[in-house]
Amino acid sequence: MSGTVASDDRGLAYGDGLFETLRVSAAGATPLWPRHRARLLAGAERLGIPVDADALERCRAEALADAAGAGVLKLTLTRGPGGRGYLPPEHPTPTLFAGFGPLPVWSEARRRDGLDLGVCDTRLGLDPLAGCKHLNRLPQVLGRREVARGGWHEGLMLDEWERPVEATAMNLFAVHGDTLWTPAVDRAGVAGVARQWLLERAEGQGWCIDVRMRPLSHLQSADGVFLANSVVGVLPVRKLAPWVWPVPEPVRRFQRDLDHLFQ
Repeated sequence: MSGTVASDDRGLAYGDGLFETLRVSAAGATPLWPRHRARLLAGAERLGIPVDADALERCRAEALADAAGAGVLKLTLTRGPGGRGYLPPEHPTPTLFAGFGPLPVWSEARRRDGLDLGVCDTRLGLDPLAGCKHLNRLPQVLGRREVARGGWHEGLMLDEWERPVEATAMNLFAVHGDTLWTPAVDRAGVAGVARQWLLERAEGQGWCIDVRMRPLSHLQSADGVFLANSVVGVLPVRKLAPWVWPVPEPVRRFQRDLDHLFQ
C-alpha cells in the first residue's frame, strides 16, 4: 500500500478509486469514521481494489497525528499504477493517502436563514457505482461552475427524468408533515454518511421515512427543505426560485443533533 502517487496511477488516469472526507472535531475526534470506513470498504469491494480496515485505520491515525484542531481529513484510495489501457492489473498495488485541511466556512446567517439554490443544467445519468464516493466527479465539477456563474449558494442536480437527486456536494431532504423525504441513490448520487445518520435518527424518533425518486414539484409543498453532508452538517434551504421555505423546528433540531456530534 503506497502513499506516493505515480504518474501512471489509475486514479489520475481513469478516476479508478474512491475517497472519503471526514470532519474532525477540535479535540481530534472523527465520530462518523466507522460509517466512512464501511462505505470506503464497500466501494473498494465493488471496484475490486484490495484494501483492509487496518490499513485505513493506520492512514487515518497517521494523518490525525499531524493535524491541529478542527478540520477536514480526506482519505483517497486508488487502484495504483496500471500502465495504459482500461483493463486493471491482475494484482494491483493500491495507493492510499490522506490530507488535512480547514473546515469550509458557512456564515451563521446562512446556517440560520438558509441557502438559495439554483437548478443545474448538468444532469446526473445512470451510474453503475451509484452510492459510492468514487473519484469520477466531473458532473459535480460542472455543477459547481454553474453555481458560481449563477450566484447561488448551491446547485440542485437532477436526473435524466428531471427528478432531484442531490446538491453538488450535499444530500437533499424535505419535511412534509411527519414524513422525512430524501431521493433514492441507487441509480445516481452518493449515499452520504450524514444522510444515513439522519435517516436512522429520524426513524428512531418516529418519523415516517420516504426514500424514493419524486418530481421536482414535490418540493413545492414541503414544510421545509435542507441539505446535509458529514463535513458541514445540516444547512436549511431558503429558496429555489420561485419557491421559498421557512426553516421549521424539525430542521433546526436535525441541525443541532448533527452539530452536537462534533462538540
